[in-house]
Amino acid sequence: MPAVSFYKMKKKIISLIEKVAGGFGGPRLWRGRLTAGGSVPVEVFASDDERNGHYSTNVAFRLAKIRKQNPMEIATMLAEKIEEISPPGFLSKIEAAAPGFVNFWIAPSAFQGELKTILKMKGRYGRSKIGGGKKIQIEFISANPTGPLTVGNGRGGFLGDALANILNFCGWKARKEYYINDAKSSAQIRELGKTALGRGTSYLTEELAEKIKKIKLKKGASEEDAGSRLARELMKENRRFIEKELKIKFDVWFSEESLYESGAVRKTLEKLKKNDLAYEKDGAWWFRASRFGDTEDRVLVRNSGEPTYFLPDLAYHLDKFKKRKFDEAIDIWGADHYGYAPRLKAGLKALGVKEDGIRFIILQLVRLVKNGEEVRMSKRRGEFVTLKELIDEVGLDAARFFFLMYSPDTHMDFDLALAKERSLKNPVYYVQYAFVRILGILAKLKTAERKLPPKTDFEPLNTAEDFRLIRFLARFPEIVREAAESRAPAVLVRYLLETARAFHNFYEKERIAGEEKKIAAARLALALATKIVLENALGLLGVSRPKKM
Repeated sequence: MPAVSFYKMKKKIISLIEKVAGGFGGPRLWRGRLTAGGSVPVEVFASDDERNGHYSTNVAFRLAKIRKQNPMEIATMLAEKIEEISPPGFLSKIEAAAPGFVNFWIAPSAFQGELKTILKMKGRYGRSKIGGGKKIQIEFISANPTGPLTVGNGRGGFLGDALANILNFCGWKARKEYYINDAKSSAQIRELGKTALGRGTSYLTEELAEKIKKIKLKKGASEEDAGSRLARELMKENRRFIEKELKIKFDVWFSEESLYESGAVRKTLEKLKKNDLAYEKDGAWWFRASRFGDTEDRVLVRNSGEPTYFLPDLAYHLDKFKKRKFDEAIDIWGADHYGYAPRLKAGLKALGVKEDGIRFIILQLVRLVKNGEEVRMSKRRGEFVTLKELIDEVGLDAARFFFLMYSPDTHMDFDLALAKERSLKNPVYYVQYAFVRILGILAKLKTAERKLPPKTDFEPLNTAEDFRLIRFLARFPEIVREAAESRAPAVLVRYLLETARAFHNFYEKERIAGEEKKIAAARLALALATKIVLENALGLLGVSRPKKM
């Protein structure tokens, strides 16, 4: 049986179900689900417990409702029919299980053969073209230039960076973008200008006062110009921190002020007026948001003549879709923007942007916890813990991994003590230590033993630990696709932890050195394949692969 990746294994199982189930009207695969007749979802999923197969399906329950039959009877029929038409060497076992599941076990030869693919493809293993070259813009961090980056900025920063890596790996053209809030007309910039000119204290701190002394403001500078100059200096500092310490490289740093300079903001307002999507009331201009699903109409320009954030945001997103022709835009925002997303979506819909073209990922709050108690105060400012302080405390790898472990729509307790702990209790240490153990295996072998024979025989890999590890390695392409399609790096993090656990079990129970020659070669191949998969997965997440710990 030739090597078949887990993703192709799932597709093959779905194809077999399609051939024998009947009455579906054209099943198709979508994010790991079989959609029948355009309306009936039938899951084919990897089993958590191998005793329930490597894959299972609930198709019998769906068919039972359509055919008015007992699910177990249908499951038994499906298992028998699929076994009859299954290609030789693909399935080792198939059975119906109460109350109506069908469980599938993949043949050992299919698993063993996948090692050849991993060893051949190396850094390309798991890469695909499912994105079809579609252009995706991911905008994240985009912090106000009035202070240092916060812990919340870190959660969004690492998410956006990892997501772009995963999408690019799977065939999309993802571009990372930082939106600089530097519009001279904004109240924030003017207030920053007042602070720079000594006329206000809204953002004044000891650190900011030192920075103001170092910048040279033109004599008679306006509050707008002073604020813009100071914002640029603060932004430079944030950029250095992002690039050098967070290791995040943005493709584009987009200036909000450029939207005013180019006339994009003015043209957007004119377009809304022309299409009767904006009206004047009490000296202000309002967008007819209630026509497009929002709860009420929204202000575009205040009666003072100052635009709200809403108008330049509309202009910015039109630039993404109409000018730069992105197929999809993903905005990663903090929890305080939850109510803003529907408003922006309504505005873009009115301006002709397809609803499925824009996706908002809203981050829930992060709570820093140490020894069971919440950490609230910054050491220096007495207000909040900055992202830099967090990185200095726990390290970049731990910060990245811990943030990426959690789905962004869940509240998160960041355990500072656990993140600093150098033991297998620490999730990132646990994964990295698996990688280091592989390097240790290779270091202990003699030079000749580190080279695989030209035609390595994988049949000796037949223990429970061998199979469990191979099974996890073979799932990597499927997992990366799932993480990309669901826009969820946390899927990949969970997979890494499970794969590391499978390797640690393998390491504790099986040997390479001292084994019979064929077994040693096969196990060496398994260790090298594990190293490749761990390297690829950690690389996509932006987590380092240490040589020693």
